[in-house]
Amino acid sequence: MTEAESVQDWPEDAPEPAPVPVPADADAALAQIAECAVPGKAADMAAYHKVDRVYLGAVVPDIDALTKAWRAQIGLEERLALAQGLWDSNVHEGRVAAAKLLTQARIRPDDAVWAMIATWVPQFDAWAIADHACSAGQKRVMADLSRLDQIESWTQSPLMWQRRAALVITLPLAKLNFPKSEETAARERVLDWAASYVPDRDWFIQKAVAWWLRDLSKHDPVRTQVFLDAHGAGMKAFARKEAAQYLPA
Repeated sequence: MTEAESVQDWPEDAPEPAPVPVPADADAALAQIAECAVPGKAADMAAYHKVDRVYLGAVVPDIDALTKAWRAQIGLEERLALAQGLWDSNVHEGRVAAAKLLTQARIRPDDAVWAMIATWVPQFDAWAIADHACSAGQKRVMADLSRLDQIESWTQSPLMWQRRAALVITLPLAKLNFPKSEETAARERVLDWAASYVPDRDWFIQKAVAWWLRDLSKHDPVRTQVFLDAHGAGMKAFARKEAAQYLPA
């Protein structure tokens, strides 16, 4: 069916989809998310993530659709308040929604957004929520590379999830084809952090190092190989293999 045919076949008097209402607070937002729940999925999610919190059973695409609709209708201050309320709920989908409310390339000013995301990092306790929050934070890091100064302190945290976040939140630096001089310097800084992580035997830390290098290898295979020549022997075998996945044999 062509686009023209689909338009012709659409009834002229068909009602337009009802707009998604803006939730008055986090409780109302969670109620909207709960309406999207897949029967039986909450128990599966709890078993999979293995963290003691409420799971509603909603899938990420549905949460994404809701948060995009909310974002389009409210200002930044309202969005920040809603995001913090959702995060504080400690409901799995609430924290995912909180991160997605703040995931946007251009936000001006964005200091309050970055500050909020940074306060969440020490509370990370599971990879999925951490990665959604880091995805929001990636936009803010690339908007202001001076934030690496704060992120560097995370590399010394006793919390594994916070140390891991230093690499996950800086992943866009690994994906640049033609980095500017300041981006190259930032990339090298993160690679130094990655090198310092190599002796850490935690699976998630090794995985994060491998992830960063694997992404870098698609854009700068030479630099990736240099890293592996220097530090690969100290990495766990699975991490070394993953990091070299796209390098020439």
